[in-house]
Amino acid sequence: MSTPLLLSPSQLQQLLPSTDTKHVSILDSSWFMPNSPRKANEEFQEKRIPGAQFLDLDEVSSPHELGLKHMIPSERHFADACEAFGIEPTSHVILYDTHGVFSSPRALFMFRAFGHEKSSILDGGLPRWEAEGFPIEANAPACASKSVYPTPVFDKGMVRSYDQMVTNSFTDLHSEPAVELVIDARSRGRFLGTDPEPRPGLSSGHIPHSFSLPFTAFLQTRTIPNSSVQYTTFLSLPDLRNALVSHVGDHAEAVIQGKRPIITSCGSGMTAGVLWLGLKLLDVPNVALYDESWTGYASRESSKIEKAEN
Repeated sequence: MSTPLLLSPSQLQQLLPSTDTKHVSILDSSWFMPNSPRKANEEFQEKRIPGAQFLDLDEVSSPHELGLKHMIPSERHFADACEAFGIEPTSHVILYDTHGVFSSPRALFMFRAFGHEKSSILDGGLPRWEAEGFPIEANAPACASKSVYPTPVFDKGMVRSYDQMVTNSFTDLHSEPAVELVIDARSRGRFLGTDPEPRPGLSSGHIPHSFSLPFTAFLQTRTIPNSSVQYTTFLSLPDLRNALVSHVGDHAEAVIQGKRPIITSCGSGMTAGVLWLGLKLLDVPNVALYDESWTGYASRESSKIEKAEN
């Protein structure tokens, strides 16, 4: 039986009493934009789901020639991180963040790319968990007992490189069925070049022949009753499908049927995970993620940047 991609707070709660920590591992994978004053690890130290540990996506990553953060780690680096968390290959890993849905899909993408299929995200994250009345831990987090995690095999087909993206961008989708459709999770203003990038000195715009599909189009915002606190969850499957159709038009059916491969991209490879997970919820078979995303692409002087509508 396959492990669900999404869990509700009640589903997670049901997993906890009947299993030990070797079989269920909860990781807070919260991440904030570089220009945000919030610090994910500091917030984790203040409150968390009981038994959770903190996964720093900028630390469990590979160095990059352009200094890019949170690039997919090496196989051994991933395994070492799992061992430090006490995770075994048979452990069910549940990932969450403090936005609701933001960075946890990227963490899930990493686990799935290394073949750890027994992994899920908590849909709605810590805010939903707390809003639905489940317990919060505020004392010092406990350290896990180290486990043994054999070096996994990375699925290279799940990630695209800069050279692959450039080659793919030369051909129009309508003239070649093998061309991969690229969807961009950034805001439409950044995609069109009318709004600036949050990273100083980086041009906005988009990769030729790519489509704008802001990651927020796959999410719904909920407000905790009697408060101003909001969080996000994934849309229903019919609404996810409608969101895909509204942004890529006639290509959506070919993507869903596996006849057209698709690549997700964003600013730095983080919210591309939201689109990746939304597509996997729709059972789209051929989905990859551009790890460098726009920051890597636009940082190279040779890159062709477009700012007009497709």
